[in-house]
Amino acid sequence: MTMDKNRVVVTGLGVVSPVGNNCTTFWDNLVEGRSGIRAADFVDERTASRIAGMAEDVVPDTMSPKELKRQSRFILFALEAANQAWAQSGLDMNHEDPYRCGVYLGTGIGGIQDIEENALKLHESGPRRVSPLLMIKGLSNMAAGTVAMQFGLQGPNACVVTACATGAQSIIAAANAIRLGQADVMLCGGTEATVIPYGLAAFSSLRALSTRNDAPEQASRPFDRDRDGFVLSEGAGVLVLESEAHARSRGAEILATLAGTAETSDAYHPVAPRPDGSGAAASMRLALQQAGIAPDQVDYCNAHGTSTRLNDVAESLAFLDVFGTDTPFVSSTKSIMGHLLGAAGVVESIACILTIRYNTIHPNINYDYPDPECPINVVGNTAREVLVDIALSNSLGFGGHNATLVFQTYK
Repeated sequence: MTMDKNRVVVTGLGVVSPVGNNCTTFWDNLVEGRSGIRAADFVDERTASRIAGMAEDVVPDTMSPKELKRQSRFILFALEAANQAWAQSGLDMNHEDPYRCGVYLGTGIGGIQDIEENALKLHESGPRRVSPLLMIKGLSNMAAGTVAMQFGLQGPNACVVTACATGAQSIIAAANAIRLGQADVMLCGGTEATVIPYGLAAFSSLRALSTRNDAPEQASRPFDRDRDGFVLSEGAGVLVLESEAHARSRGAEILATLAGTAETSDAYHPVAPRPDGSGAAASMRLALQQAGIAPDQVDYCNAHGTSTRLNDVAESLAFLDVFGTDTPFVSSTKSIMGHLLGAAGVVESIACILTIRYNTIHPNINYDYPDPECPINVVGNTAREVLVDIALSNSLGFGGHNATLVFQTYK
């Protein structure tokens, strides 16, 4: 086997999600189509959407109660996912150059819960009640900084903030750091903890969320005719990326190759995609070109698939543009766990990698009435066992950010 110095491989996975806080549980629930969407009983009944995908609390056993008080929920999610990914990779900093190991870990909104709580304190009790920890807990980059501190990673470190494309674009930034020779190892991904009254009220006001409050498990239904919006969820995902040469030099188990990546911008509207899906199509086409893969070689596409009226039609047109009418199998992880915003792209990338490893495509649940405006090859309500060598993941963010990742079986 020849090694390309620019080849980037995946050696670790970590996930916190509404359907499991480890990869085994996460994957089992995806394959079985067990929805993680529940009633959000803590919100005001006047809130239009009162459902959400909530992750179980994570409490790192390495932290004292005092240290835990200094961490925001989105940072704890990131730490948990990073710990899982690091453990799976088998990396040992006693054998690594810390300046060749870095972190690109983003979030869409950051410590919104802390900001909400302290805004209430300010208005109810005055400025002296605002926590001195607010600026530490609320800053979006603190997840990346805290993960670097956890493992002693002193190489490149940044926080990508591109709404729902954050996780995918963090992976791209990390892969580029390796390709440019700036690092051998990168932890990368996204984290989000916006399932709070403020978050649900804000997205409800935007009329972006499903209001199927009486049937939470049926609320997220990408590409279904009766979809009525996305479901707000929370969680985190982290990948360990390495150069192939570095991974092989230490005998690491390589889980997949990150064969191609691309980013484009719609430059069209704050929250709506280009109606013809041309921006997303361009992103997919560029990623496949970088990977040297023809469209007919792609076995599976993990769609952004939000379950909103506009997104699903535009993304379907993008698939048809790139692949023609005989599209690869398509499913949306959001049908089962909702929309993790800044963490979505990386958690859905983990779903792609597990799809390759287990040759099983998880279902696109609640696909009861296929939308004629989305004539693509959607996997229905049951998982499909099929040989998957190449899987593509799409992320499309508010602001017009399009990102595509192409994963391939490591050979």
